Order: sequence, then C-alpha cells, then structure tokens
Amino acid sequence: MKLPRNQEAVVPEEKVTGYLLSQSHPVGKTKARYFRRIGYNEKNVERLMEDLIRIAVSNAESEEVDTRFGIKYIVDGHVISPTGIRARLPTVWIIETGENLQRFVTAYPAGEETIED
Repeated sequence: MKLPRNQEAVVPEEKVTGYLLSQSHPVGKTKARYFRRIGYNEKNVERLMEDLIRIAVSNAESEEVDTRFGIKYIVDGHVISPTGIRARLPTVWIIETGENLQRFVTAYPAGEETIED
C-alpha cells in the first residue's frame, strides 16, 4: 500500500541540514558520514530532499506503527546519489495526531550499494 497522502509529503530543510547532513548532531552525525560518503552535502540539499520525497511517492509502505505522537510509516526505497551510487534507503514518515500531512522523520542506510552506469 502506498503512503497515505504521499503527494503532499514534506521534508523540512532543517531536518536535512541540521540532522542528516550535520557532522555535529549527536544522533545524526553517523548518518551524515554515510550521506556525505555517497555524495550528498550542503551543495545539494534540495537533491536529497527531492530524493526522499521520491521514495515517499514511488514506493509502498513496508510498516505502519501507531505511536502516541501519530502514525509512523516506514517506506523502503532506493536513491541514485550524486556520485552515481544506488543505495537502499529506508525512510520514516509521520502523520501527527490532529494533522493531515506526511512529514519526514528520518532515513537510514541499509546497504545494497551499487555503482550505476
């Protein structure tokens, strides 16, 4: 099943710059090392945001979790990074209680990297 309201999914820029690409964020810095290694950085933040939204729109959800904050959806997909690496990238989205829009929560590496020709 596709992510509900996936066409309206939102990726806050601060979530990408202050978390996924932040080399100093206490939790995000390990993810930042990964994303930077495959070619994402401050110069292509919009590309990463677009790639994350593409996962939300193009892939089926693999898991739905009801939390006290709302419903979280795990959507597994792939990106072709700026350096041409095809990487599997599970993403997490939430529709918070009382809200209608999908908001990006996080993404994490899951291996399966290959070089695209």
